[in-house]
Amino acid sequence: MSNLSLVITAIAGLSAAIAGCALPAKTRVQAAVAFTWGACIAALVGALAVLHTGHAMVLNSSRILPLTGVTMVLDPLGAVFVVITAVVAIASTLYWLGYASHGLSTRTASAALPIFVTSMLLVPAAGSVATFLWLWELMALSSLLLVLVDQRRREETRSAAQWYAVMTHAGASAILFALVMLSAHAGNQTFAAIRIHAVHLPAAVRNTAFLLALVGFGSKAGAVPLHVWLPKAHPEAPSPASALMSGAMVNLGIYGIVLVGDRLLGGGPAWWWLTVTAVGVVSALFGALHAATSTDLKRLLAYSTADNMGLVLIGIGASGLFATTGHPAIAAIAMVSALLLTVNHAAFKGSLFLSAGSVQVATGSRDLDRLGGLMRRMPITGVVFLVGGLAIAALPPLNGFVGEWLLFQSLLHGLPTSSTAVAIAVPVGVAALALTGGLTAAAFVKAIGVGFLGRPRSEGAATAHEVPRTMQLGAALLAGACVVLGVVPMIVLPALERAAAEVVPGAPAHSLRASVELRLAGLQGVLAPALLAAGLALAFVAVIAMRRLAQRRSHLRVALRRVEPWGCGRELQTARMQYTATSFAEPLQQVFDDVLRPDRDLDVSHLAESRYYTEKIAYRTSIGDVIEHNVYRPMIGAVNVWGQWARGLQNGSVHRYLAYGLVVLVVVLAVIV
Repeated sequence: MSNLSLVITAIAGLSAAIAGCALPAKTRVQAAVAFTWGACIAALVGALAVLHTGHAMVLNSSRILPLTGVTMVLDPLGAVFVVITAVVAIASTLYWLGYASHGLSTRTASAALPIFVTSMLLVPAAGSVATFLWLWELMALSSLLLVLVDQRRREETRSAAQWYAVMTHAGASAILFALVMLSAHAGNQTFAAIRIHAVHLPAAVRNTAFLLALVGFGSKAGAVPLHVWLPKAHPEAPSPASALMSGAMVNLGIYGIVLVGDRLLGGGPAWWWLTVTAVGVVSALFGALHAATSTDLKRLLAYSTADNMGLVLIGIGASGLFATTGHPAIAAIAMVSALLLTVNHAAFKGSLFLSAGSVQVATGSRDLDRLGGLMRRMPITGVVFLVGGLAIAALPPLNGFVGEWLLFQSLLHGLPTSSTAVAIAVPVGVAALALTGGLTAAAFVKAIGVGFLGRPRSEGAATAHEVPRTMQLGAALLAGACVVLGVVPMIVLPALERAAAEVVPGAPAHSLRASVELRLAGLQGVLAPALLAAGLALAFVAVIAMRRLAQRRSHLRVALRRVEPWGCGRELQTARMQYTATSFAEPLQQVFDDVLRPDRDLDVSHLAESRYYTEKIAYRTSIGDVIEHNVYRPMIGAVNVWGQWARGLQNGSVHRYLAYGLVVLVVVLAVIV
């Protein structure tokens, strides 16, 4: 197949970066967006051609990277992630046109964003270790620059960038060790050669490489306990960058796990996939619980990213388990569900982050306790956020429902089984899927009900107005994808089946039968999304008609008094009479108090005249990240102590430095001899 689309993607992305860096302020953003769209469209056309034909796209060149050259191979698995990235990038850069005046029009930002998009488009097409690592590091550095855009005005931004830089480069080091280990044993750095030689690798090498890849790519996917950068970097990054990071970049962490575990190593023992499933369960529960108790809107969305990536990891782990126990058909369905969850996550999380950015621009706040009443003042943004919230809560007829239904069906058909590993993993996965569904619903009922309904709780919320049209269109584009994928998921399922068939050995050509109904081949499971959507629409219309009929009859008898639905019949309603995000989450916080470990502070102020009379009582509660405080903070403290001690080694004395050199030389000679 022609590799022209890969070449055009790279050239257009480079042109976008040059335009963003070199052109004057009036035109740089528009030019960068235009060239970035060219890169996205070229990549999208090439990826769709690969998914349609099933034939990989290959590009080899020895003139770009010294010594190693560039090897690009875009297969159906990588093409799925290219399509995801291209769609999210088109919507996010459209949003960027209206958002640029809010700190994203500098030369650095205008060059970094196209580089970030282009590198993400090319990472799934990398066909060698050197090419993959070069593109991966380019993606990491450009995203770090985008996180740092606002660092001059906010100390929190610098701190978030430090956390992100450390975690992303620690993960990159693990990926480097894993891929170099595999290429060294294969004697070649191309992925094709590694795949051929993988069957001859010693078990210790295979296990080590997989665990390193799981750590490295898991950190990029936001898997717990490697997630600590997510709730820090996402809230501080500009909203288009947040949408790209959560809607596209974290998906590449999932791609890397599948690439190494399934494509390069050809699968592995059951304990590999039990580990992946366990990480997915912990990530889903931990992320959903923190999302349900967060009051910062973008922090809530960041934790829900860990939640959704956890569900994807459960699907990947279940697929590996079913494949090792001789059930390729169920394994293929589990892999399709994981890929569909990834596609769906990109759509609804991208729309949610862009909508959250619109709220922040319009009100100057991300704190749900200070928002309210935005549905009237920002109706389009409110509807887009509502669609994304219903989709992420897996309510029909939106796209989140179909993905989780497929995952549930794959887990359900894995029982009964004679495998102890499957018998343990499947019930745990089903329980995690059910519990995270409830917690996610609670989180977005809170976000929508407190943030967009009711009365405004601050001056910014009271005076909010709709954002520019391009920002509305960018978010609405992804919200529309949520509706389309929910009603007619058949438009993407054949492509996902083709990608899953390449990953799962022995998988049937058609594990799903998709027409009007979605059927599992050889299994009992049927879903008709379009008919379900039509039934819900008819029920909605019937309820509206009955309500209007009842109103007409009531008007004939007595005059009705209209009040707000959340006012409990009161005509006088103030913001202090309604739930805040903190009070809404309080019951959940009490139930999971041992897990969340909230910090509470009670401050009692007495009157100056007498300490027996109270003037004011202030109660504050905050929920930090337990893993950050109990794992990472002690590690940082130990490094600081070691650094303070190491400072004593340098006192400016040349004699001491020469003595150090002598000691090192003696040790080296002793080891060599």
